[in-house]
Amino acid sequence: MSLYVALQMDPIEAVDIDADSTFRIALEAEARGHRLFQYHVDHLRYDAGRVVARGRPVTLRRKQGDHVTFGDWAEVDLQDFDVVWLRQDPPFDMAYVTSTHLLDRVHPGTLVVNDPFWVRNCPEKLMVLDFPDLTPPTMISRDPVAIRQFRDQHGDIIVKPLYGNGGAGVFHLDPDDRNLSALLELFAGINREPMIAQKYIHAVSQGDKRIILVDGDPVGAINRVPQMGEARSNMHVGGRAEKIGLTEREYEICKRIGPVLREKGLIFTGIDVIDGWLTEINVTSPTGLQELERFDGVNAAALLWEAIERRLSRI
Repeated sequence: MSLYVALQMDPIEAVDIDADSTFRIALEAEARGHRLFQYHVDHLRYDAGRVVARGRPVTLRRKQGDHVTFGDWAEVDLQDFDVVWLRQDPPFDMAYVTSTHLLDRVHPGTLVVNDPFWVRNCPEKLMVLDFPDLTPPTMISRDPVAIRQFRDQHGDIIVKPLYGNGGAGVFHLDPDDRNLSALLELFAGINREPMIAQKYIHAVSQGDKRIILVDGDPVGAINRVPQMGEARSNMHVGGRAEKIGLTEREYEICKRIGPVLREKGLIFTGIDVIDGWLTEINVTSPTGLQELERFDGVNAAALLWEAIERRLSRI
């Protein structure tokens, strides 16, 4: 099965070829004989009944400083593709939401991964609300009184933007921290969105586990350990990736959420688990493929393409 594949992603010439998951997915596509076309979301548009993108064909190689060759610029109709990968990085803002509305107009005739309707309706920190028994105590609110009461009840808490990413804007506040009011004022001044507060899990110092699921099935995990004195384990802010397996509890979590992910067309997801508690379900632009492959030899990119090819064979 030779496929015509569009990559909606951040500039491919700037990626870290030893860490970027989209690059690994694209390399695997080439190895399977698929043709690649790359464009940035800023070059996506609706135009007189068509969803059009301006970009370039690409060929890739794992060679530092010379990992991509571009063809000529062209405008393409996304209905002419077999697969579109929705892979630009968050923030999950109205620009991101708008891109999912546009991609809705070509899916499922062109298979968009992940399904844009469910990417829009299942942002990382909200989908977990469907599984309250699997998550730490959580509040979503803009009300300073309610958030202070939440801290009074739970002591140490994490406060973070509801639609943030990469660990940006995440604060650990202990019961004696005097910055809560100022922090809430800061958030309120930046935007009109509510915040998310969660009970702080002290075991995060031992790591925040990223479990990768392909079409709802867990294929492996990496442990992200925060730097000394840091509450955030995201690799964007200095977290260290380590080899690790899955516990019985984590398999149970995956068994609960896997069928839901599969039903919604969320083929590539990464869930975050701390000490047996589910904290996020990442569906926009999950990462971790290359680290998993280095640690465990699991070619999750190949598993993703196999899942996509199975879905296409049923269309």
